[in-house]
Formats: sequence, structure tokens, C-alpha cells
Amino acid sequence: MGMTITQKILADHAGRKEVYPGDLITAKIDLAMANDVTAPLAIKILENHNLNGVFDSEKIALVLSHFVPAKDIKSAQQAKLVRDFARKHNIKWFFEEGEGIEHALLPEKGIVVPGDLVVGADSHTCTYGGIGAFATGVGSTDIAYAIATGEIWLRVPESMKFIFYGKAKPWVTGKDFILHVIGEIGVDGALYKAMEFEGEAIKNLSVEQRLTITNMAIEAGGKSGIIAPDEKTLEYVKNRSNREIKIYHSDPDAEYHSVYEWNANSLEPLVAWPYLPSNVHTVGESSHIKIDQAFIGSCTNGRIEDLRLAGAVFKAALKRGKKVHPYVRCIVIPASKEVYQQALREGLIDVFLEAGCVVSTPTCGPCLGGHMGVLAEGEKCISTSNRNFPGRMGHPKSESYLANPAVVAASAILGRIAHPEEVVKAQDLVRT
Repeated sequence: MGMTITQKILADHAGRKEVYPGDLITAKIDLAMANDVTAPLAIKILENHNLNGVFDSEKIALVLSHFVPAKDIKSAQQAKLVRDFARKHNIKWFFEEGEGIEHALLPEKGIVVPGDLVVGADSHTCTYGGIGAFATGVGSTDIAYAIATGEIWLRVPESMKFIFYGKAKPWVTGKDFILHVIGEIGVDGALYKAMEFEGEAIKNLSVEQRLTITNMAIEAGGKSGIIAPDEKTLEYVKNRSNREIKIYHSDPDAEYHSVYEWNANSLEPLVAWPYLPSNVHTVGESSHIKIDQAFIGSCTNGRIEDLRLAGAVFKAALKRGKKVHPYVRCIVIPASKEVYQQALREGLIDVFLEAGCVVSTPTCGPCLGGHMGVLAEGEKCISTSNRNFPGRMGHPKSESYLANPAVVAASAILGRIAHPEEVVKAQDLVRT
């Protein structure tokens, strides 16, 4: 019996020839990651057990990303605890505030490469599957163990396959692919499963859009999301890392829990209504919903391609004398310093500011209701982030709607959820 890409990665890291769903394994990791929210708990666990060393200072990443720049004394104390630990143990991959969000940073810096096994104390660690790694989120206790030993205990998951044929329409992005999947199977439809994505339409997507898809695997309950590496993946990685990589692909006779197939041409830009990522509707079905805030950023859609997409909509609006609606606040947060700098070079930051947006230093910010855009009672926000549970972006009685960057930009301009074609005319689309 053949193995899936997930089984092959786990088998190699467990020192076995083969593993199958349900097997309990101890596997060596290539990277352990934690942030300013989860690392302090892990650090305290290590200190309480008198574990004064780390397994490898070059295979640990600590990223200050969630409540930085520090919004209050507690967040400042948390960041200091992580900062002091990183300095004490000479952690190579320590990223200060302003460097960016971990799930954008680690692929961008070449710290994660195809074939890796990565565990992170953050649920959206599954992002790295977009370049062909097995990556999954764990708790602070597990990450403390991984930091100390370089190993993790896992139950091998079953795999589900999601195939997208054909070519997507304009304005349909990786965000819409994954919202479609979650809408079809539900928020627990892939519980403890490895979600494997393939097909012509997936191959047509850029690596950045693939990272968006795997980022939200956890929103369907997935243990991980993964896309087998191809030429685009290798091109993306080669200028970022000089590490030796190992490419894995699923065997033709590998067994799957289930297989789903769709034609990408049938997809429309989608919006997930409160209070579940699975509460999916088309933009047309959502156009009556007025908004108070629009947010473009997060580990899901804060990369340079996302900013370019939103920027194209704002540029088209500015040509017609339109800006962000006077009753709407639009917040743009690049996912990393590198993305911010590239956006500056391309003139995108000027476009956002001219259109009436607020642009912030790289941080998670309002995505988790942290700071820099928290919602008040009764307010509605359309967001490029990944979750819309009650209170996720602020008050429990606020509402968050999830969509791709072009939809969010168009909505910011019109003051209600809107299709980009309501702002960008055909001739503008040709130019951009």
C-alpha cells in the first residue's frame, strides 16, 4: 500500500520506512516555533522543570508578533520574557517586534523548506504546508518539550484530498478556494486530518496563495494542510534558503479518508459571515451588509500579492475620485517588514494613504482582537483574516466577515460588502 506525502514526511522524521494513519510516533523536528503569547508559557514550564538548555539554538524560532508594539504592561512583560530567553540561549531565529508575523516570516526567510516537520505553538502553523512541509500547531507544553528535546509525539493522521480542476475566474483567489472547502465540509469536517490540495487550479496559484489555503486548514479542524512542491515552490525557496531539501509526493495508490473534486471555474469570490468560517456566501448574497471597518492584513492575507490586489482596487477607485467610504475605517497591516518595504518601493503605501487607509507596522493587531483596530459593540468589519468567532476582533456583539483582499478593498470604498467589479472596470483590470 502506498503512502501520502504526509505519511512519507512523518515516516522519515520518525526513522521508519513507513507509517500509517493511527500509528503513534515520536518524530524529530526541523523547527519549533512560538510567539509572544505562547512562548512565555513554554519558557515557564522549562524553568519550573530546571531545563536550562535547548536542543538546538538554530532550530528554534521565537517571534514577537501578536501584541507588539506592546499595547500594555502585560504584553510588554511577555515580550521581555521571550526576548531575555532568546538572548540567554542565543536563539538564531529570534524576531523582534516589527519584523512581522511568524507565518509570513518563516517561509519568506527560508527558515522552513519543503519536506520539513515543523511544530509551532500557534494554530496557524499549518501555513507552511503551502510549500510542502508537514506543519502543525501544538500547545505550549508540547512546544516546551520540543524546544528541550527536538522531538514531538504524534498520531499519524488520515488524509483527505481536495482537487480543483480548471482555471479560476478573475478576483477568485486562494482565500476563496479554502472558504469554499470549509463551507462544504464544515469547521470540523477535517478533524485531525491532513488536508491535501492538488489539481490544475492549485498549480496555477502562486506560492503565496497556496500559503493562504493551508493557513486556514485549521479552520476546518485539520491537523495540517499540504500542497506537494512543484517548480513554483522550488523557485520560491531557492532564493531564500541554501538548505538541502527533500521533495515528497503522494503515491498513486495511497489511501485517503475521502476525496473532494470541484471545477475552479464555478467558484465566485466568497464571504464567510459570522460566526463561523463555514458560514459562506457569495459576495452578491452579501452586498446588503454595511460595514464600519475593513482590515487588510494578517498571516492569511498580508503578503505582497495581497497588498497588490487590494492596491489595484484602490488605484481604480482613486482614478474615479473615490476613496474609503467616510463611515468606514480601513486598516492595512503588511505581514512582515520585507512586505512593507516592497510595498513602499512599489508605491502601494502611498496608494493606501491617499485612499484614506491607516497603515501600520507589521503585527497581528486586530486579527485576534489584540489592538490597532478592535471592534466596538454592534460594529461590523470585513477582514482578510481567518476567524470570525464571537469576540474574535473585539466586542462579543461585533461581527467579522472574512473575504479576499480585493473584496475587502472594494467594500471599504463602497461602505458595504462589494464585488471588486463594482469598483474596477474592465479597462482597469487590463492595465493592472
